[in-house]
Amino acid sequence: MEKPTRPLNPELLEAKQVLGKGDIVVKSQLGEGSNTAFLVQLCTGSDSCVEAIYKPRDGERFLQDFPEGSLYKREYASYLISRILGWPNIPITTIRDGPYGLGSMQLFVDHDPSITYFDLINDRRDELHKIAVFDALVNNADRKAGHCLLGRDNVIWSIDHGLTMHASFKVRTVMLELWGQPYPKKVIGDLELLSKTLENKNCLSSKLSKILDDTEIISLEHRLSILLKYEALPSLDPYKHVPWPIL
Repeated sequence: MEKPTRPLNPELLEAKQVLGKGDIVVKSQLGEGSNTAFLVQLCTGSDSCVEAIYKPRDGERFLQDFPEGSLYKREYASYLISRILGWPNIPITTIRDGPYGLGSMQLFVDHDPSITYFDLINDRRDELHKIAVFDALVNNADRKAGHCLLGRDNVIWSIDHGLTMHASFKVRTVMLELWGQPYPKKVIGDLELLSKTLENKNCLSSKLSKILDDTEIISLEHRLSILLKYEALPSLDPYKHVPWPIL
């Protein structure tokens, strides 16, 4: 039986609807990052507006090791998997047309940009450990410290999942102190339910098959089986598996 996704509270459910259907107004272009991204506002009425990060496919920088024009799909695939697992907290994400063409649209999280993974690891280790497991699962090649946000709601949010889901192992992360560490039984249980969901070839598998190729889905399933077999994160070489820049 497929594990249901986490129910959204009424506020987030409304935000999801606005994200998918609202009229888009570009507020600014974001200066940081390798790929073009915009802060936008979406509204379906005078009282129903949200802010989001819009990353158009045509603004993606060419990469030798990732298929051209595919990063926005990987953002969405990571979000879909997080919804089944129940973690990590990835802002609501969808794919839709915008002013600069098709791309990912992700709900903006109000946060303090000065706080990063390095400020959170001592007090929020268990939550960050789940993010590290997720990165191994989705093969995140770009886990920078600034990709872990502390929202104004005191929730840790995980963002920037464009460099994921590759068929070859490419994990790069600043979370090295968590690698080689066993994870809690609750995490194992969630991974087992995800495995059953993928085996059912039901809703999640159908959605993933439309945005990833067969080799990427097979590799995802293989990484999941390895995580379940060893019940601990692998150890990584800090000279090979750390992103640059680290923030």
